Amino acid sequence: MKLKKILVVGSSNTDMVIKTHHFPAPGETILGGRFLMNAGGKGANQAVAAARLGGKVTFVGKIGDDIFGKQALFQLKEEGINVDFVAVDPENPSGVALITVDNKGENSIVVASGSNGTFSPDDFDRAILELDESDFILMQLEIPIPTVEYIARMAAQKQKKVILNPAPATTLSDELLQNLYLITPNETEAELLTGIKVTGQESALKSATILHEKGVEVVIITMGAAGAFLLSNGESEIISAPRVEAVDTTAAGDTFNGALVVALSEGKTFQESIAFANKAASISVTRIGAQSSVPYRNEILK
Repeated sequence: MKLKKILVVGSSNTDMVIKTHHFPAPGETILGGRFLMNAGGKGANQAVAAARLGGKVTFVGKIGDDIFGKQALFQLKEEGINVDFVAVDPENPSGVALITVDNKGENSIVVASGSNGTFSPDDFDRAILELDESDFILMQLEIPIPTVEYIARMAAQKQKKVILNPAPATTLSDELLQNLYLITPNETEAELLTGIKVTGQESALKSATILHEKGVEVVIITMGAAGAFLLSNGESEIISAPRVEAVDTTAAGDTFNGALVVALSEGKTFQESIAFANKAASISVTRIGAQSSVPYRNEILK
């Protein structure tokens, strides 16, 4: 089987993680536990997930001319990802995320975007030939929205399948939605995009229908431990996720999206692709960190 090429466009960050019993209140200083420094950023995380799970991946983003950027690039290459089109910002530092993880596995994150925030349409144009050769374009929202809109418009004109993970949560233009093949919000993001609070299958259908009516062909709403809701071709269902004990939910959504696009690139059905992605995400939440928590394909097959 000839692998379909996946183009992941987005952010690259260095994650600094502290484990703690509980989140500090405003003005409170607490003593945390274990400290970890990992490669992260939603774009890079999704590229790594797709590569580890069998995808043929090119990553396009922007890093600073600093040790964090150089290390990120080195690690992406080690994963077998094509990084020939990653731009370097000579003026701004690479992105950094400060992450606190409590004893229930929930996380609180503050991101300093750095070079990610200067990723422009001109930066992407360097990779235009790669867009021509790719079948799926996977993006998130840790780079400027105008750049996301530009890429989605160009990709849609070339009849490429654009998949958007609309995180971090923000409102999106109707034009952007019309250029999407598939969107993968979680419950919070779906509510922000549609005004419908997603609490179960009925509300998920209402929310997904609004997005579909705005032009998105397929809608998948991730619902944590409950699995993922699918609306496609007028049919809807929830595909359940394996039950696990969560240690750290960082990058669970990124793992889901990377896995999803790999399965779709292999010609799997949406139901099969979501089941594959649910398994991958379920494994990731049992481990600490972002890219360090992403499983390999043989782990899913087990």
